[in-house]
Amino acid sequence: MDVLSSLFFFIVAIFILVTAHELGHFLTAKLFGMRVDKFYIGFDFGDKRLWKKQIGDTEYGIGAFPLGGYVKIAGMVDESLDTNFQGAEPQPWEFRAKPVWQRLIVLAGGVTMNIILAAVIFIGVTLVLGEARTSVNTPAFVEKASVFEAMGMRTGDRLQLANGKTLESWEEALDPELLIATSLNYTILRDGKTITLKAPSNILSKINETQSLGIRPIVPPLIDEALENMPARKAGIQSGGLITAINGHAVSDWTEVVGIISAHAAKPITITWQYLQPVQGRTITPELIRSAGKTFVVTVVPSESGKIGISLKPILATERKKVNLAGSIVSGANQTWKMSVMTIQGFAKIFTGKEDFRKSVGGPIKIAKIASQSAEQGPVSFLYFLAMLSISLAVINMLPVPALDGGQFLLNAAEGIIRREIPFEIKMRIQQIGMALLLALLAFSFINDILHF
Repeated sequence: MDVLSSLFFFIVAIFILVTAHELGHFLTAKLFGMRVDKFYIGFDFGDKRLWKKQIGDTEYGIGAFPLGGYVKIAGMVDESLDTNFQGAEPQPWEFRAKPVWQRLIVLAGGVTMNIILAAVIFIGVTLVLGEARTSVNTPAFVEKASVFEAMGMRTGDRLQLANGKTLESWEEALDPELLIATSLNYTILRDGKTITLKAPSNILSKINETQSLGIRPIVPPLIDEALENMPARKAGIQSGGLITAINGHAVSDWTEVVGIISAHAAKPITITWQYLQPVQGRTITPELIRSAGKTFVVTVVPSESGKIGISLKPILATERKKVNLAGSIVSGANQTWKMSVMTIQGFAKIFTGKEDFRKSVGGPIKIAKIASQSAEQGPVSFLYFLAMLSISLAVINMLPVPALDGGQFLLNAAEGIIRREIPFEIKMRIQQIGMALLLALLAFSFINDILHF
């Protein structure tokens, strides 16, 4: 089921991102009177396709290979490596017959649409839900083997400062600008003592390696409902209870509870829990736990599937500040800018050797896994994943590599500078080299994903 889920959300993500990218090329080509022969989502190598339909001059289709897509514009040397127009006079509807400035706009259309898609997602989420602000008074939950654990941070720590600046919210603490800073340190509060922890200089590659920041606000294991005729209810556990320990070991976050219970399928465990008064709008704090009522210790035997019949209620000190349309546009544009800068600087570190290339580059398998994980966390998480992946796709396509938009952009800009067309044979050879490089990179990413799966 995990494989099917990963595959499904991978296809959904690729379909949305590729459609947006190719639509940018398609719309700008049509704007300047260029004939578009094909608009495909997915590749149709060997005429392998799931669907096609001819509308006017354009054949629309879905290829059988969901690793990209393409728009075939008449008179353009592209990934189709079409040579039919070689030696013929340029026709008015062909790409090569148009002024250089129009060709450059068409080539930039895909990247532009990917940036616009990311901005629309950020703006839409902000407009609908508002800007999230989670108080740093909420302690941290630190995942095992994460970059933050390696820094020395522990579950229960409270964030105070980042690079000497006072933090008001978790959103400030994990701002992308901090992660791309030349140096980063956090000051935390632990057991009443102030401690400063330094982040590694290659934090981005380590985050990519673990596929997670590895830190977030604690979500206390508050029981929303104890289902009837299930092990927890039979043992006396009630809705509104807070689980504080399992088998004598203290727990503070819902993921700990789920993990321990799942690992003890059909095996008896002891659960320590407390009943709390209604907590709407209140943060679960150590003080609240100490003021709670009686503590209960019960023995529960999880089912064969590792369930005890409870649903947990996420309670966080998170406020949603409503923002109007103008404010949402400003916020969304700011988020897009920050993520774009972070992505570009991340690529720069990879190419200069400051980040590990193998750990930083992810292929289809890694993307599918992250897509599925983000979808499991909810639609907002999946939308943010799409936005970040869209920005990454835009930055990749800006690279001056033959067969990518950036490479094509440079070739056409060069033609504008020298005021004549580069010989067809040279452009075709450059395109072939670019295609070979891309296929080699795709093969590497597949193998790299498998080795780190």
